[in-house]
Amino acid sequence: MQTKTINYYLVGGAVRDRLLGLPIKDLDWVVTGATPENMRKKGFRPVGKDFPVFLHPSTQEEYALARTERKVAPGYQGFQFHAAPEVTLEQDLARRDLTINALAQDEYGQVIDFYGGRQDLENRVLRHVSPAFSEDPVRILRVARFAARYAALGFTVAPDTMALMQNMVSNGEVDALVAERVWQETERALAEKTPARFIELLRECGALQKLFPEIDALFGVPQPPKHHPEVDTGLHTLLVLTRATELSEDIATRYAALVHDLGKGLTPAAEWPQHIGHEEKGVPLVTRLSQRYKVPNPFRQLAEITSRQHLRVHRAQELKPQTIIKLFHETDAFRRPKRFQQLLIACQADAQGRTGFERRPYPQATYLWDILTACRKIDVQEIIQAGFSGAQIKEQLHRSYVHTAQQYKKNYIPEPIAET
Repeated sequence: MQTKTINYYLVGGAVRDRLLGLPIKDLDWVVTGATPENMRKKGFRPVGKDFPVFLHPSTQEEYALARTERKVAPGYQGFQFHAAPEVTLEQDLARRDLTINALAQDEYGQVIDFYGGRQDLENRVLRHVSPAFSEDPVRILRVARFAARYAALGFTVAPDTMALMQNMVSNGEVDALVAERVWQETERALAEKTPARFIELLRECGALQKLFPEIDALFGVPQPPKHHPEVDTGLHTLLVLTRATELSEDIATRYAALVHDLGKGLTPAAEWPQHIGHEEKGVPLVTRLSQRYKVPNPFRQLAEITSRQHLRVHRAQELKPQTIIKLFHETDAFRRPKRFQQLLIACQADAQGRTGFERRPYPQATYLWDILTACRKIDVQEIIQAGFSGAQIKEQLHRSYVHTAQQYKKNYIPEPIAET
């Protein structure tokens, strides 16, 4: 029996990003002509659960045996994989989602392109490899995430791919997505350069209404033009997320910016464009959305605080000293100053995420942060040494906080707000 030649190919993102001139993060390999026994004999360590994947003994990079897949049940988990020495590289790459991800490179550095990926890279197009794309609903999220990653490079989704995604939504394939995978892709999208594009694309194909109806409900809801020249609440949400992305790389802060105005989606049309009490009304929506997708608690808590407190933060200089201290207590700012700083950034993004307001100063953040910093310098031991005990300590500490806020407010010189 003739032994098949074992070949190793660099595949996917590493090849794609090298051609785009971008930094390469991970190296993934496909192996043809090999069996699991061949790999183990060469010192590779098996780690794959559903199909044969191995870690290189020296580099710890992933090497997967070439495989095909077959749809056997609904959802992204409903696949049966077949890995064998006779599976070719072309067959393996055929199961990839996008043509730009179906590129390979041989040991001599030559790019292997069976499905037009190089042309789509040059044309800045995200295009599905084959009709099998429609078998996996996760691919909708992945396309939206790649759109968020490469939007600045001018990438768009091919019309036939968008049509395929829309059909997947209308056929109910998206309903089979599990919560953990939706959040995994969303979290990764929030870390991209243009996460607002992720939301836009999900809306274009109809998946936003299915997966994030609370966010989808914001589109078409008007706000007062005086304060929101962009008018549409959904557009405002995208502008806020974009500004948050410019202000911070922190994903929790970006998530808080994305969901801060969910309460406006509950306002009866008869009350438009006003949204009285939307801050508190939005908190249960933030909670339910976060619980539905098992969003980490720190993300959820920051998002809830941002929904509840963002208007109060905007009015910082108008607040009484006692109200400022109450705000610090309600947000647990004394114990969690970093989270309070995240809140301030999300609120700045909200204030500047409006057409024409993008670079307007936001002195409220510095104002509140300086007061909090001064309050946190108060030494409770000095209060105890002054003779206070028991409940008196807490009362005197509160008085010290209020006095500090009063003094800061008294000496504060407002920054002039530039006209836009």
